[in-house]
Amino acid sequence: MIVVGTGKSGIGSAALLEKYGALPVLYDENEKTDKDAVKAVLREKLGKEIKAEVYTGAFPKALVEDAVLTVLSPGVPVDADFVVYMKEHGMHIWGEVELAYHFAKGSVIAITGTNGKTTTTSLVGQIMQEYYDSVYIVGNIGNPYTDAAPLMGEDTVSVAEISSFQLETIEDFHPQVSAILNITPDHLNRHHTMKNYVAAKEAVTMNQTEEDYCILNYENEYTRNFGDRCPAKVVYFSSAQRLENGLYYEGEDIFLAVDGVQRRLLNVKTDMNLVGVCNIENVMAAIGISMSAGVPMQNILAAIRRFVAVEHRIEYVATKRGVVYYNDSKATNTDAAIQGIKAMERPTVLIGGGYDKDSTYDDWIRCFDGKVKKLVLIGQTREKIAACAVQCGFPKEDILFEDTFEAALDACVREAAAGDAVLLSPACASWGMFPNYEVRGTQFKEYVMNLKE
Repeated sequence: MIVVGTGKSGIGSAALLEKYGALPVLYDENEKTDKDAVKAVLREKLGKEIKAEVYTGAFPKALVEDAVLTVLSPGVPVDADFVVYMKEHGMHIWGEVELAYHFAKGSVIAITGTNGKTTTTSLVGQIMQEYYDSVYIVGNIGNPYTDAAPLMGEDTVSVAEISSFQLETIEDFHPQVSAILNITPDHLNRHHTMKNYVAAKEAVTMNQTEEDYCILNYENEYTRNFGDRCPAKVVYFSSAQRLENGLYYEGEDIFLAVDGVQRRLLNVKTDMNLVGVCNIENVMAAIGISMSAGVPMQNILAAIRRFVAVEHRIEYVATKRGVVYYNDSKATNTDAAIQGIKAMERPTVLIGGGYDKDSTYDDWIRCFDGKVKKLVLIGQTREKIAACAVQCGFPKEDILFEDTFEAALDACVREAAAGDAVLLSPACASWGMFPNYEVRGTQFKEYVMNLKE
């Protein structure tokens, strides 16, 4: 069996295979990958000597002769030449999620969507952990599904954050409860077309039946329309209108409607520790998921009252010299960054820019709506964003270019006055300047905490 990728996902897959007696071969296209270091990590994870071999550089086609299954790490495109070669030779192409599913036990909750996955998964995970005895929070959230799979029993509930990359490689994966929180343009450099991206997200329901549940966003065109084709029972949530059946937000309250009969569940100002309409949607989705998974409503609401914001997602950092600092580093696309802006209630100095994922920025710029007083741009996309901003009417004199992240932060401190907010919400991936959005957000928080009062 071939495992492609030597990061957290690949190591987890190889460890699971070897644990159950298979002989995995790890392959990484990067010829600079340290083979001995990979083996050492795998050996430490298994606590014993290993048989796995590691290959790097050009793909050794001879590996295909003795292999029947390939496990791809999420970062490996399914249309890469060597992956296509393996498909042409009749190999099954799975991802880590599909592999783990075949070894796991219990029931599965699968959460996907362009934005809100991590917050919703974390909240649902907390709700489940407070009600059920055996719960694992796994997947794209940073905990490999393959690590938890051997520990699961028949009564286990797995709460899995699933990305579009992971959904490209499922075959039998069957969640009893799924959720598609929203679908907006993202990762088009990987999926190439919006049609392909939407299809990947919808695949989370591929093996569901009318005995299962799918929670969908009524205010998103893609997910609303998918409700008519969804094989599972659909539970809608809406942040903009009253529903006859489903969850909706009106005034300051979240309601549950069943056949037109409404029940008030909670007040978003007094019963939630999260800010912004995006998080109200996440909470409604979590309620829909959790009640579909058998948790009583009083338990769901109690857990929501205790839940605090996920790190790097519209996360309050500190107030220094009257300026409020928010870390929204997880906003790696424009739709997520729009939610960050909408959550601001004061004049805002905004840090944007980063790696180019072939995104467009018009909708993001237009949502500034007088809130953004200065736009501080960094990274590969800064000229592209600036040109778009000027075209959309944002004043050119209020755009600042900085070459480093620290220089951008220095500029924010200069430009922000007491009563303002500084928001790191880049609308771009972090690659090129940082290994990931977590490092970007952590550096932002460290800088802010070191500011003098």
